[in-house]
Amino acid sequence: MTRRRRAKIERNTKETQIHVELDIDGKGLYAISTGIRFLDHMLELFARHGAFDLKLSAAGDLDVDQHHTVEDCGIALGQAFANALGDKTGINRAGYFVMPMDETLAVAAVDLSGRPALVYHAPTRFKTVGDLQAELLHDFFDGFTVHCGANLHARILYGRSNHHKIEAIFKCWAKAMRFACSTDPRLKDLLPSTKGLLEKGGARGG
Repeated sequence: MTRRRRAKIERNTKETQIHVELDIDGKGLYAISTGIRFLDHMLELFARHGAFDLKLSAAGDLDVDQHHTVEDCGIALGQAFANALGDKTGINRAGYFVMPMDETLAVAAVDLSGRPALVYHAPTRFKTVGDLQAELLHDFFDGFTVHCGANLHARILYGRSNHHKIEAIFKCWAKAMRFACSTDPRLKDLLPSTKGLLEKGGARGG
């Protein structure tokens, strides 16, 4: 019987308290509450378009600013994926997607290699989009890549609306992750690496 790829993460610091439940083999069901409504919306999109069941709740020091909450959500989500994927036997490992969002076009490519690296280029014209400090998305994705052990390249190719730019990034990231995490019957007993080893998600700083 195939192992159900699930994880629960509790991340508690003096700055944030975060609870994550992830089922990679889900149906896109979600319950998200971070205290930042635009971030909630983006994570809801991620769950639905990736077909991941995701519960994520965060209580952070938003009276200081949003940095700790946004970054730590990325860290906890990365840890959840790393734990749920286990040794990664049988997965496709890499995936990419190009996503149109009305006048905007975004691309995301991911490799669950165990080696964290992030290239993120999604400029916005304003400091905030909705109630989110847009620059903090770089910190969110950095936290995710380090603790998931993933390469992630995400880029806006063009667009006008800041909302559409960020939404397109989250949707194509979700689709890329969905393919990378998916399994191939031909590879069911194989690790997708000629080295014979894929590192688990790391833990740098934080």
